[in-house]
Amino acid sequence: MKLSSHTGNVEMTLQTLLKILDHSSDEIFVLDGEKRILYVNQLCEKHYGLKPTEVIGKFNVELFEKGYWKPSIVPEVYKRKVPCYMRQVTNIGAELMTSAVPILNEQGEIDLVVITSTQVQTIKMMRVKEEEAESKSTHEFHDESHIVTNSSKVKGILEFCKKVAPTDSNILILGESGTGKSVLAQYIHKISKRKNGPFLAINCAAIPEELLESELFGYSKGAFTGASSLGKQGLIEAANGGTIFLDEIGEMPLSVQAKLLQVIQEKQFIPVGSNKIKKVDIRIMAATNKNLGDMVKDKAFREDLFYRLNVIDIHLPPLSERKEDIIPLIYNFLNKFNQKYNENKVISEECLNILVHYSWPGNIRQLENLIERLVIVSNSIIQVSDIPEIINENVGQVTQLALPTSLDKALDETKKTFVRRSYQTYRSSRKVANDLGFSQTKASSLIRKYCSDLING
Repeated sequence: MKLSSHTGNVEMTLQTLLKILDHSSDEIFVLDGEKRILYVNQLCEKHYGLKPTEVIGKFNVELFEKGYWKPSIVPEVYKRKVPCYMRQVTNIGAELMTSAVPILNEQGEIDLVVITSTQVQTIKMMRVKEEEAESKSTHEFHDESHIVTNSSKVKGILEFCKKVAPTDSNILILGESGTGKSVLAQYIHKISKRKNGPFLAINCAAIPEELLESELFGYSKGAFTGASSLGKQGLIEAANGGTIFLDEIGEMPLSVQAKLLQVIQEKQFIPVGSNKIKKVDIRIMAATNKNLGDMVKDKAFREDLFYRLNVIDIHLPPLSERKEDIIPLIYNFLNKFNQKYNENKVISEECLNILVHYSWPGNIRQLENLIERLVIVSNSIIQVSDIPEIINENVGQVTQLALPTSLDKALDETKKTFVRRSYQTYRSSRKVANDLGFSQTKASSLIRKYCSDLING
């Protein structure tokens, strides 16, 4: 393809055009008349944590139903067949101003829809006042219990959580520090029948042993020197009708463990310095990065309490085992701290490449803290030089991020998706040819090329 200019002929290849589109400040989606995604530029990774190759070829509704953005502009533009505009929020917290423009054929039907989206942070002059309903939608993804993930392991955990959330069974969440155990506990509470009740959390390692009992169970007036003359309600009583989350349960003293066991078994307790029994209706979730089984053997944790807490156990993998979540989490935190500090920082590809290959011993908490630091100390573009030396020094061998290299490759992946989907449905070259508009000869050739495992299976 060649473009003429006043200074002569300038040759522009398709690869050059795609490179230009990938450097657009706007996200660009192209859908066909059946709402299949024909093209998307690189900005989709920043907005949804997905690479273009994970998006192209899918039906738009597939991604919408998985919660990658809300609300959807697509039904409106296909219904009205005129340009439409909407404010959207993505799964990783990006707020977008989106426009969708239909391209009609001679019969007035939609051939293509071109959707462009710009982050609200990049258009600071547009301080759109949110209406009440829109505000609820906008902030839903910023809820502390929202979990950003592309990991099949974590998605499996979330599906498991949906099964156990409606029950009142005690849950023990296991995993390294910083893996998001408290966030998962909030998620379970939010989808449980106790969602309208309180969710109260206490870190057993952050409170001195002598104060932990009174914080949990409260105390009566004059219970000890320095106690309030009015007494104090404990967290367990305050959580009545809801959920209490005991983080770092392995740090709980044995004396407090015995009292907690009574709450679990009998749904009642006695505040410090009192002789009055109080009844409660609570669900208990606990978390630890320690091996409680070994602690039981060493008599450092009560065996009866361990089995009472461990009715349902959930193991959260470290970030090193869910590498596919690093980039979505980076952009989630980048959106969060850009908004918090009224900034519009972007991150370079080289910087992303370094962070993807780091081991993250501090897990998600370490990543979040780093992104906050980078937003504060960097210039407009976060560069490798902004990354602390301790991370640069401990990064393994870095390879280039896998990016689409050509339009041909993207189109081949799209063709493969369509052919495999059609063959799985019809199992006939003739029907695949009718479905996709190919000749039967071409359909047979493509089936042999892309579906050999399906044929042999």
